[in-house]
Amino acid sequence: MSRFLRIVLPAVVIVAWLAVASVGGPYFGKIADVSTNDQTSFLPASADATKVQERAAEFRQASGAPAIVVLERDGGLTRSDRTAATQLADTLGDRDDVQGVSPVIPSEDGDALEIVATLTQSAETGDAVEAIRTDVDDALPSGLRGYVTGPAGFTADLTEAFAGIDGLLLGVALAAVFVILIVVYRSPLLPVLVLGTASFALCASILVVYWLAKADVVTVNGQVQGILSILVIGAATDYALLYTARYREALRDHRTGRGATKAALRGSLEPILASGGTVIVGVLCLLFSDLNSNKALGPVAAIGIAFSLLAALTLLPALLLAFRRAAFWPLRPAHGSAHPVVTGPDAKGLWASVGRLVARRSRIVWVVCTVGLLAMGAGLFGLRADGVPQSDLVIGASQARDGQDVLADHFPGGSGSPAQVIGSAARQDALVRAISDVDGVDGVTAAAKDSPSGTVPVSGARGGTTGAGTGGSPGEPTVSRGDVLLEATLADPADSAAAEQTVRDLRTAVERVDPDAIVGGVTATALDTNDTGIRDRSVIIPIVLVVILLILMLLLRSIVAPLVLIGSVIVSFAAALGVGALVFDHVFHFPGADPSVPLYSFVFLVALGVDYNIFLMTRVREEALLHGPREGVLRGLGVTGGVITSAGIVLAATFAALGVIPILFLAQIAFVVAFGVLLDTVVVRSLLVPALTYELGRRAWWPSRLSRAAHHM
Repeated sequence: MSRFLRIVLPAVVIVAWLAVASVGGPYFGKIADVSTNDQTSFLPASADATKVQERAAEFRQASGAPAIVVLERDGGLTRSDRTAATQLADTLGDRDDVQGVSPVIPSEDGDALEIVATLTQSAETGDAVEAIRTDVDDALPSGLRGYVTGPAGFTADLTEAFAGIDGLLLGVALAAVFVILIVVYRSPLLPVLVLGTASFALCASILVVYWLAKADVVTVNGQVQGILSILVIGAATDYALLYTARYREALRDHRTGRGATKAALRGSLEPILASGGTVIVGVLCLLFSDLNSNKALGPVAAIGIAFSLLAALTLLPALLLAFRRAAFWPLRPAHGSAHPVVTGPDAKGLWASVGRLVARRSRIVWVVCTVGLLAMGAGLFGLRADGVPQSDLVIGASQARDGQDVLADHFPGGSGSPAQVIGSAARQDALVRAISDVDGVDGVTAAAKDSPSGTVPVSGARGGTTGAGTGGSPGEPTVSRGDVLLEATLADPADSAAAEQTVRDLRTAVERVDPDAIVGGVTATALDTNDTGIRDRSVIIPIVLVVILLILMLLLRSIVAPLVLIGSVIVSFAAALGVGALVFDHVFHFPGADPSVPLYSFVFLVALGVDYNIFLMTRVREEALLHGPREGVLRGLGVTGGVITSAGIVLAATFAALGVIPILFLAQIAFVVAFGVLLDTVVVRSLLVPALTYELGRRAWWPSRLSRAAHHM
C-alpha cells in the first residue's frame, strides 16, 4: 500500500491528466465553431428587440445581416464609377452567400453610391464580408474608394479582432506568468510544473465547455472565451502557488515526499477550496442576469475555476511528489532546516518589516490606506458606463467604422440598418404617420415577401433615400397574425446616441397608436442591451456581496472579520474603477464603457480579492489559535506575504494580457482588474487588513471561541 501511494497513485493521476489534455487540447481551435457574436441573441426573450427579430421571418424571407457597400469619390462620381457600381451589384448578386442586393443608390450630393447586400441566413458573416471586400477592391476604378460597413461589416471586424483569442492571448499570458515565476522562484523546473497544471486545467475546461455549447447548454462568445482562458490560467496558478508554498514548508519538516504531500494538502486544502468556492459562487451570481451575454459567463467561468481547483489539488501534488526537492532546484529546502523567522526583533526581510510597521502604527496604517483608496475612488464620479457605439467596440483600424462615417456624410446615417416596428395591420396608416412624425426618421417602408427588394414604400419620406426599399417593385406589405412589419430609416448612424433617442421616441409614438406595437432593429438591440446591462449591475452586485459575506462567515467562524474583509474589498474595487475611469477618459480617451465593465470588474475583483484575504486570514486564524490574535496577524502576514504577492502579480499579468485583444470591453476589463488585483495585493492584503485586524485583536474573531481566548493581547 505504501508503494502504491508513493508511486502508482501519482502516476495514475498524471497519466489521467495527460489523457484529458491530449483530448482537450485540439478543442482550442474548435471552440470558435460554437461561439456567436450576434448581439441580439444575448438579449432576454422579454426584450422588444428580441421579439421583433424572432418574428421578422414571418414578414420576409429569412436572411442574414445586411452588408452595406458605400463608394465615394471626392469631387463627384463619374460615369465609369456608376458603371462599375452596377457591375459590382451584379457580381454580389451572383454570390452564393448573398441573398439579395438592392439597386445602386446615389447620394443627393452626387459624391457617393450605396449598395445593400443582404447575406443568406447560413452565411458565415466574417468570411462573406471578407469576400465582398475583395470583390469591392477588384471592381473599383482608380480614385473611387469603397467600404463594406453595416451590421455585417461590424460583425466581421469584431470577429477578426477576436481572432487572437486562441493563440496570441494565451501565448502572452503564459509567457508573462513564466517570466514572473522564474524571477520569483529562481527555479527552471517549478514554473514548468505550475504552468503545466494551469494549461491542463484549461484544456479540460475548453473540452467541457465546447460540448456543453454544442448541446446548447451554455452560450459562448468571444469575450466569454477570452475571459475563460485568462481566469483559468490565473486562478490555477494562484492555487498552485499556495500549495507549492505549503509543500516547500513541509519539506523542511518531513523527510519523505509523501509526508510532505500529506502535510501540504492538510494545510492548503481548506483555503484553496474556500477560495475557489468563493469565486465559483461569485461568478454563478451572474445567472441572476437578464442579459444572456452576462448570464453566459457564469457557468463557463465556474467550470474553469472547478478544473483549476481540481488540477491544483490533484495534478500538482502528484507532480511535486514525483520530483520532490528537485522541483525547487537550485534552492532546495533541506529536511530539518530552520523555517524563516517571520516575527520579532530577529526577523529579517520585507514582510518582517511590514509586520513591525503594522504592530507599531496599526491605526495610522489602516486610516491612511482607507483615505488613499477613497481618494482614488473619487474618479467614479466621472465614470461613463452606459454603453458605447458599435463602431467603437474595435480598437484600432476598422473598415466598417470608416465606412459608417462615409455613409453618414452622404446618406441618412441609419441607411441599411432601419428601426423595425411590428404593429397591427388594421392601424398601418396611423402607425406610418406616427413613425414619420418622429424627429430623426427619414422614411418608412413595409416588409413584403412578394417584392424583389423585400420592402415596399408606404409613405412619402421627409426627403432623401429610404434605404433598401428605394426603387422596389410594386407589392403589398406582408400581413402575419394581423400585423405588419414597418421599417424606419433613421437620419443618424444606427449606433449613435441620437439614433437611440429616436428609437425611444418611436416606441412612445407607436404605443399611442397601437399599445401592442414593438420596436426592434440594430439600434433597438443596442438600446435594450445597455438598459438590461444597467439593470443587471444594480441587481447582481448586492447579491454577490451578500453571498460572499455569508461564505466568509462560515469559513472564519466570525462576523466581524468577514465584515472587515468585505468592506476592504469594496473600497479597493471603488479605487480601481475610479482610477480606471480617469485613465479611460484622460489617457486613452475612450468614448465610454459598456455597462458590463463595472459588473465584470466587480465580480472578478471581489471574488479574487477575497481569495487573497482568505489565504491570509485562514493562516492568521491558524497562527492565532497557537500564539494569540495579534501575534497571529504578524505570523500570518510574514508567512503568506511572499506567496500571495507572487500570486497577485501573476493574476494581474494574466488579466493584463487581455489588453492584446483589440476589443474595447476587454481592454477596459484588463486594466481595471489588473490594477485592482495589484492594489488589493500590495495595499489591502498587505497593510489595510492586517492593520485593522491587529487593532481589533480578538474582537475581530467575534463571536467564535478565538474571540474569548485567554492569550496575551
